[in-house]
Parts: sequence; structure tokens; C-alpha cells
Amino acid sequence: MKQMFKRVAQFSALASMLTLAACGGNGEQATGEGGEDSSGGGVVKADIGVISILSGSGAAYGESITGGLKLALEEINAKGEVEINLVIEDSAGKQDQALSAAQKLMNSENVTALIGPTLSTEMNVVGPEADLNGVPTLGTSTTAEGIPQIGDYIFRNSLPEALAIPAALDKAMEKYDVKKVALIYGNDDVFTKSGFDTMKAAAEEKGLEILTIETFQKGQSDYNAQLTKIKSLNPDLILASALYNEGAVIMDQARKMGIDVPFVGGNGFNSPEVIEIAGDAANGLIVATPWYTDKEDEKVQEFVGKYEEKYGVKPDQFAAQAYDALFIYAEALKNAGSNDRDAFRDALAEVSINGVLGEFAFDEEGDVVMEPTVLVIEDGGFKIFE
Repeated sequence: MKQMFKRVAQFSALASMLTLAACGGNGEQATGEGGEDSSGGGVVKADIGVISILSGSGAAYGESITGGLKLALEEINAKGEVEINLVIEDSAGKQDQALSAAQKLMNSENVTALIGPTLSTEMNVVGPEADLNGVPTLGTSTTAEGIPQIGDYIFRNSLPEALAIPAALDKAMEKYDVKKVALIYGNDDVFTKSGFDTMKAAAEEKGLEILTIETFQKGQSDYNAQLTKIKSLNPDLILASALYNEGAVIMDQARKMGIDVPFVGGNGFNSPEVIEIAGDAANGLIVATPWYTDKEDEKVQEFVGKYEEKYGVKPDQFAAQAYDALFIYAEALKNAGSNDRDAFRDALAEVSINGVLGEFAFDEEGDVVMEPTVLVIEDGGFKIFE
């Protein structure tokens, strides 16, 4: 019944999608023919639409994601089991632009599935539309609560904040005598708001005293009022839910103000850009992640070497998650034996791979279950937090 409903919904949405597609911009194309139905046998070819932040304040996320995808694409197509073409659209981190890009991609009968968008805020508008139209969609960086629960066609391979933040907080409490905390978060973004909700719930569950809850807006540059209040209350730890731009500035201003307690950050802090912007002020930041560049694992180090050779920098969490995501899609295409969206979706739900993030499979809701690694920034780099 649900499948029938989706089919009816596809026809009802077609007119508006055609209009939006007609006025959309040209997407970036990455190698591969794609689009050809090969359900009769042979190499399965498919176009995969990618919605990522390529411009604006969150472009570092998009650069890592598309870098990981393109490296995986070269390796997958070279193997010859499937042939993928990436059609990449820029969302600029904006909900309306992400939705327009998604509608344009979904309107193409050659596009089998979507990867992205980057932010949970964007996925909250793209996900329902993709699910309604029966287009499989995989978030590689959407960690807010409730993303896979949007619908049967929505998946993610990114570690949810609900697992990452409590793990980081547990490690911080083991290391330091934490009794009281201050919270600061961006209240105008779904992702940072969701991270805050997880932080607050975790702090309460662990019996910590919450001294204050401070808020800010995306793009804000002056945090003097919030940090002055936090400093006056003398917390043992600061929990911060922010994207890397605001998060780095908050830490920089905090250290200049004389606040020297550790920070525990959400997933938005898992970017080398935090160190680039904040410098030494980033030292002491504790985060949980499924990815660690220096992990002593042959598969991890091979990926790190290839990525660094191609792009001149080491891959971050966002690059690693995107890299694994395309291999997940390649496996689903191979197992489906077709680029049909429904066949692909069913095969995707059953995928199990050993990627650079480790052993991976989806749960019954399209979410991922994995053990996070807790890291700390020391001497200008991420290290295992002991």
C-alpha cells in the first residue's frame, strides 16, 4: 500500500517538478556514462545526484564530501562491476536551494538516487520530498535526530549525534572532575539545535549541573556577552553545538577571555577548519567521530595516502563518510542488478561492507550503529583522547 501511495504521489508532483527542473542550473558532472538501464545483464550504469555545499560559509564540508566521492568514483568505475556518474549540485547550505537542486535531480529519469544534502537542516526539506517520490537518499553528514525516520527511502551512514555526544561527554567526565557545565548552541539551525538537545539530555542523565544555556545565530561574530556570563559561573566543561565557523570563533574568544576549561563539541567541530580558524585556541576540544586519520588499519591508511596525493591534504570525517557512501551505493547497484529506484532501495537496505569507517550495515530504519572514537585536539591536530 505504501509503495502504491508513493507511485500516485510521483504523478501528482510531476508538474511542479518539471517547472523547477526547467529553471535549474547546470550540475557538475563527474566521470561515468550513467543513466542506461542495464537490468537485462551486464554492467549496471546509474547517475547519482549529489547535493552538497560548494559555496558559502560551509564550503569546507562540501569540498571534503565531493573530494571523497570523486576518489571513490575513480576506484569503483575502474573495477568495472558498475558504472556510476555523479551529477553534483550546489546547495550553498540553504534549504530552498537544496530543495530546488533535489527536485531538479529527482526529475531526471536517469538519476537513480541522491547523496546529500550536507546539513540536517537541508535534509529536513529534501528528505520528505525524496521519500514522497520514491528516490533513495543517503545522508553522509546529517547527524541530527530523526533523519532516517523521515521515510523508507531515507538513509544515512553518518554517526548520529545521539551516539557521538554522550560518548565524548563520558570520556571528558572520566578525565576531568566534571560536576557543572555550561551549554552554548546555535538556535537557528536544525543540526545545532538537535546537537544541543542531545547535549542537554546527556548532561541531565549523567547528573551534571547545567549552570547556563547560551544561544547564538549563524554568522554571528561577537560572543562576548555569552562568554562573559559563562566565565562568571566557572563551569568545569563547556558543551558547544555549532558549525565549524562559529565554533572556532567561540573557542578563540573564550581563550582570549581567560576561559581555559575543555570544550566538548558536536559533529560540526569534526573538521580541520576548526584548527585552521581557531589555531591554538582549539586545543582541548573533545569530539566523537567514526573516523580517525592515524588509525593503524591498512584500508584507512591506503585511503589517506590516495586522498592526500590527490588533494594535498589528509581526509577528514566528511571525506571518509562520503567515500564509504559511494561504495555502499556501488554495492547496492551491483546487488540490485538494475538502476531502478525501488530495486536499488531494497538492495541498499541490505548492504553490508567493510569500509574505511569499519564494518557497516543499516539498521531497520536506515540508520547506522557503530562505536565512535573520541578525539581531542592537541598541538594542532586530532588525537585519540586518553
